[in-house]
Amino acid sequence: MGASGSVDLVIRAGRIHALSADQAVYRSIAIRGDTIVALAPDAGGLNRLAGTGARVIDDDSLTWLPAFYDTHNHLLEATRNARFVPVNRARSIAEMVALIREQAARTPAGRWIQTSNAWHEQKLAEGRLPTAQELDQATRDHPVLVRRGGHMAVLNTRGLDDAGITPSTPDPPGGKLGRRPDGTLDGMLEGGAQYALVHVPPAPIGEQIAGLEASCRRFTAAGIGTVRDPVVSPDGLRLYQAAAIAGRLDLRVRPLLLVFPDGPVEKRIAGIHGLGTVSGAGDDWVKVWGLKFVLDGGPEGGALEQPYASDPTFTGHLNWDPQDLFEVMNAAVAAGWRVATHAIGDRAVRTVLDVYERVLAANSTLAAGTFVIEHAFLADRVQRARAIRMGVHITVQHALLHALGASLIRLWGPERTRPIMPVKAWLEEGAELSAGTDYPIGFYEPLRTVWGMMTRQTESVGVQGPEYAIDRETAFRLAIVAGAKLSAEDERLGPLRGGRLADLVAFRGDPLTCPVDQLRELEPVLTIVGGRAVFDPEGILSATASARGSNV
Repeated sequence: MGASGSVDLVIRAGRIHALSADQAVYRSIAIRGDTIVALAPDAGGLNRLAGTGARVIDDDSLTWLPAFYDTHNHLLEATRNARFVPVNRARSIAEMVALIREQAARTPAGRWIQTSNAWHEQKLAEGRLPTAQELDQATRDHPVLVRRGGHMAVLNTRGLDDAGITPSTPDPPGGKLGRRPDGTLDGMLEGGAQYALVHVPPAPIGEQIAGLEASCRRFTAAGIGTVRDPVVSPDGLRLYQAAAIAGRLDLRVRPLLLVFPDGPVEKRIAGIHGLGTVSGAGDDWVKVWGLKFVLDGGPEGGALEQPYASDPTFTGHLNWDPQDLFEVMNAAVAAGWRVATHAIGDRAVRTVLDVYERVLAANSTLAAGTFVIEHAFLADRVQRARAIRMGVHITVQHALLHALGASLIRLWGPERTRPIMPVKAWLEEGAELSAGTDYPIGFYEPLRTVWGMMTRQTESVGVQGPEYAIDRETAFRLAIVAGAKLSAEDERLGPLRGGRLADLVAFRGDPLTCPVDQLRELEPVLTIVGGRAVFDPEGILSATASARGSNV
C-alpha cells in the first residue's frame, strides 16, 4: 500500500460507497496524485499512509461515491447555449420574441442571433414552435436561428434568405422543411435540415474555451466527473484538446465524432479516414470514444413501424439508406472505430440491428463493445434479444422521457410512450446498459437521473411504465460505473479501488439511503477529479492545507 507519507490525501468519512459488485462500504480512502492508493473499512485504517505531507479530510458527516459518468451529454452544446438567447425563460411566443428583440438591440445588423436549445414548446402558452413570421417581429435586420433540442429549429425570414433556403429547396437527407399548405416556408427545420442547410460562423477560440470552462463548473457542481459527448465535430475535438492543454477542462470527455448522412459513400468513408484519429486516441482527460451516426429524428421524426398517432400518413424517417450505412460502418470498424447510432423508433432500432448484424458477419473478430445504440426508445422483446445476442450496448436517458412525455403521448400515443426505454426489461434479459441525460434537452443533474430510473416519473404526464423502474443500487451503477465499461476503461474508472483514477463526489447525507424524492434536491459539497478539487464551495479540501499532518 505504500510507506508512511507516500500519499497526498487521506479522506475519513461516514461512508464511502465503492459501488463494487460486493456493495462494499468503506470509511477511509488514500490518494496519491491522480490515483487511488487504497481503501479501508474503518476510519483510521489508512493512518500509516498519512505522513506529514498529506492532507486529511476527516468528516464523518460526508458520504462519498465515485464521480458520475454521464454517457450521453452534449457538453459543447451546453457551452454554446450559455452564449445564446435564453428562450427557456419564455412562457409564450411573445416572450420569446421579446427576448430575441432585446438581443437584436445589442447585436450589429447582419450578425446571426441564436437561441439556446434547452427548452420545449410544451412549456409555451401556444404549445407550438414559433414561425418565421413571428420571429420577424423581433428583427428583420438579423438572421435568427431558434433551435430546440437537437432535432428541431426555426429560422426567421432573414435567416432563410442568408441560408439560401427558398420554397424550391428540396428536403435534405434526414430532414424536412416546414411548409404551409400553399408551399411557402414557415421557417421550421426538422431533423438534419438545420445541420445541412444552416452554417453559422463559430465564436473565437478564446471565447469558446471560457464558455467550456464555465460549463464544466456547472457539471462538476452536480458531481459529474466524465462526460461522453455524443455529437462532436473535428473542430469541437480540437476545442476540447485546447482546453485540456490550457488546464481549463475540469472533467473528462469522451467525444463521438459525427458522420453526416449525405454525399457519396466513398466521400463519407474518406472523411472518416481523414479524421486523423481513431477510437481510444488521447489521454485520461480527452479520449476519442468513436463515431456517431444519427439514423432517425427526435419524437417528431423517429422512424416507427406503425403511423404516428398524430398523423396516420406519417411513420417518421430514416436519415441513412441502410446499404450506405452498412458500407460506411463496415469501413469504419475495419479501421478500428467503435460506432454508436442514434435510434429511437422501433423501425430505426430494427434497421440499425440489421446493419450491425451484417457488419458483425463481415468482421468476425471485432472487439466487444464495438456497437452501441443511443436511446433505443422502442425496443420490443425480439429486438432486445437481438441486441443482447450481438453484444450491443444501450445508453438510456430518463431525462428525455421526463421532458418529452407529453409530446410523445401526443405524437406516438400512450401505448408507445409507456414502454419507452424499458430499462428493467433490458437488464433482466442480460443487456449492457449505461445511463446519461442527453442534456440540454432535459435536466443534467445525475441524482435526478437516478430518481427518474427508480420512479419513471415525467414532468407533466405522470408515471410512464412503472414496471420498467429499477432499484436504487442498480440506478447508481448505471449512472456512475457502467460508463467505464462502455468506454473500455474499466482499469482506470469504475468502482473505487486502488489503482483507479481518484474521481469522487461527496454529499452531506447518503444518496443510497435517503428518501427517494430527496434525491432530486440533494447536492454535492465537494467533487474531486484526478485527485484535484474541481468543486469545493465550502473550502473543505483547501482548508486542510493549514492542517497538514493533523488528526493523524
